[in-house]
Amino acid sequence: MFTGIVEEIGIVAKLNPNDETGGTSLTIKLPASSQLLSDAHEGDSISVNGCCLTVVTFTLTPVPQFTVGIAPETLRLTDLGDLKTDSRVNLERAVRADTRMGGHFVQGHVDTVATITKMEPDGNAITIRFAPKSLDVLRYIVYKGFIALDGTSLTVTKVNDTEGWWEVMLIAYTQERVVIAGKKVGDTINVEVDMTAKYVEKTLSAYLLSADGQGGAIPMLNKMVENLVAQGVGSTK
Repeated sequence: MFTGIVEEIGIVAKLNPNDETGGTSLTIKLPASSQLLSDAHEGDSISVNGCCLTVVTFTLTPVPQFTVGIAPETLRLTDLGDLKTDSRVNLERAVRADTRMGGHFVQGHVDTVATITKMEPDGNAITIRFAPKSLDVLRYIVYKGFIALDGTSLTVTKVNDTEGWWEVMLIAYTQERVVIAGKKVGDTINVEVDMTAKYVEKTLSAYLLSADGQGGAIPMLNKMVENLVAQGVGSTK
């Protein structure tokens, strides 16, 4: 579990698609002053551009660096396979029980990738528009809701389900501390939507199916609509 508050920006030292295990591994080097590995152990989880990955080896000298394994499923769902030597990546250690929840609950389980379609300055901030590869995720993205993009917890400032995009805004402080601000139109990012919305959807779907089997789904929905209409009328008085 993570918070979406990026701790460090690392640099890709090597992406090995055929390591000694026959799989894919990724080695990331850190600034000499980095404390990211100060309490690290093999087997720890670290979020790399929003993907929860397992540390298989690490070293503190001559420069801090660590290696993670990347599963085939992760390669299919994320853009980690497109990383190059010297690519910059967002890093965050797994949350501890005594950590402040400055962002939101992020699992590090990427749902899809999205492409940057627009970057527009707004004062000293930047508005960025994204179009997802899988349009299914749009039902979990709402105005002023939170979303994790390359592992960064951000607030949705605009969403258009019909055209298939959403936007976020990066303030100057955030621009200096995450990799998204350094990307350009046409680049991709990893997307994790709000997991709470998924649980609500599943629970409500099961309830409605059960109610429908008893002939109660339609009356219940009608009652919900009536209540919403009544609230709307009341708010205009």
